[in-house]
Amino acid sequence: MSHKNRHSLATVLRIAAFTAFMVGPVGAFAYANAGDKGPGMTGAGFVLLVSLQRGH
Repeated sequence: MSHKNRHSLATVLRIAAFTAFMVGPVGAFAYANAGDKGPGMTGAGFVLLVSLQRGH
């Protein structure tokens, strides 16, 4: 390998490592929060259910 090719490869590997280091935790957090939340008992659906129950 020539010096220019090795330098380019090293630069690409640094960029890939930096990207994985920065994006990896965000992806793991998104994956952990993407699970099934049950029968819709969070957020606006839960507020609507409670408000409808109070009306009766």
